[in-house]
Amino acid sequence: MSEASPCLNCGACCSHFRVSFFWGECTSAGGVVPDELVAPISPSRVAMLGTDCKPTRCVGLVGEVGTAVQCSIYDQRSSTCREFDASWANGEANVDCDAARAAFGLPALQPDLPYEQIA
Repeated sequence: MSEASPCLNCGACCSHFRVSFFWGECTSAGGVVPDELVAPISPSRVAMLGTDCKPTRCVGLVGEVGTAVQCSIYDQRSSTCREFDASWANGEANVDCDAARAAFGLPALQPDLPYEQIA
């Protein structure tokens, strides 16, 4: 499989799921996620702005889903984002990745296709 990430022309997960995580990942608690980009959802959890409502779109996502996207806070993203792998990135399917892509009319990633050939 190619080294290019399919995430750079996707972004479906950032516009489909709520991105929630422990508040301790925020800068005010010693973490890296900027406080101004989150909303509290419980006493111990926060969500990225834009993912706590419908329609969903993370405030950190830049670009057009399915075309060309990037995370504007990539180095400061939460563990939820760091731990979310594209299907086949580690040799196995990710049903959540496939579901997010399907919600935007994008085909599921395939293990035998170079990432550049997947739209």
